[in-house]
Amino acid sequence: MSKKEVGIGLIGYAFMGKTHSNAYRQVTKFFEPSVTPRLRAICGRNEANVSRAADQLGWEGYETDWRKLIDRPDIDIVDISTPGNEHREMAIYAANAGKTVFCEKPLGNSFDDAKAMLDAAEQNKVVNMVCFNYRRVPAIALAKRMIENGDLGRIYHFRARYLQDWIADPNFPLVWRLQKEIAGSGTLGDIGAHILDLSTFLVGKVTSLSGMTETFVKERPLQAETTGTEGLTAKASTEMGQVTVDDAAAFMARFDNGAMGVFEATRFAPGRRNFNSFEINGEKGSLAFNFERMNELEYFNAEDPSDRQGFRTINVNENDQPYSGVYWPAGHIIGYGETFINTVYDLLEGHAKGESPHATFRDGAYNNLVLETIEKSAASKKWEDVPSF
Repeated sequence: MSKKEVGIGLIGYAFMGKTHSNAYRQVTKFFEPSVTPRLRAICGRNEANVSRAADQLGWEGYETDWRKLIDRPDIDIVDISTPGNEHREMAIYAANAGKTVFCEKPLGNSFDDAKAMLDAAEQNKVVNMVCFNYRRVPAIALAKRMIENGDLGRIYHFRARYLQDWIADPNFPLVWRLQKEIAGSGTLGDIGAHILDLSTFLVGKVTSLSGMTETFVKERPLQAETTGTEGLTAKASTEMGQVTVDDAAAFMARFDNGAMGVFEATRFAPGRRNFNSFEINGEKGSLAFNFERMNELEYFNAEDPSDRQGFRTINVNENDQPYSGVYWPAGHIIGYGETFINTVYDLLEGHAKGESPHATFRDGAYNNLVLETIEKSAASKKWEDVPSF
């Protein structure tokens, strides 16, 4: 018996638009979701660009008006993969239309934005999800299982670094990610949000923190042209403009379970392309992860005999490990794109069951609240409590 089809409407067709499109196309090749996604329409303002994207990415059609896309009766799930300044209006409109809403991170450009989106989703009782894809890296999902199983015992430390280098060149142009009115914040909201979310997922909630931010290059060439492609490949013009976001952020934190946290995020680490890493220390052992070796999880068991103690490397490609068994035979690694396939599978299951998968809009709003507290601490140069939420 054929499964029920659900219509997907995707707003945005650049970097995240490509990853999400690929995930929808591939999910039924590996998983058996309760419903089958049908790629109804992709949306963007530039008709030539979005038409080309629809053909390239496998969509049945396209729209240039996001309201028209959401209003279509054949669209069941609205996927928002636009810059952050557009999330609030789109998500609220979709929730009011009774659609399942899937939104890229960070959920909003501010906590007020995120809270309004959460309120709309909860008031309309619609399924909602934020795309924190790293939660569904098999190694991180295994770390979650091990922590919940008590393998590390009481958690003492969470330390994380997310390092990139794509704007280290001062002549790289002023793309939208470097403009506060569009992106909300810089490195903090772009990649700092990810390691903050992983700490929430694996350890607990941050109760207080001390943060700092820095903008190393305060003026950059304007972008030569806007083609609708991802900013990483942007070309510079001869005119200059102000950078209005942070280039780097760091903060110390205390968690609600007594653990201590240290976080660093920067896009000024030459040689680090996508170094998303963390280490967790507990009374019974430690876990360490680096996304540049995403199929491996390092584990130290303090209860091993003293003559054979040491970090062991777990190859997270065994059939009984989270998300691993659906792909290739044991030991055959997967990549970045599969994290989105895993995410989309859980989205489809949530839609079918009427249950919001993690990370929910409530998780996303909490993330925004902590990000704002980091900015507040950086301005005050003091420890700040994270407001209760």
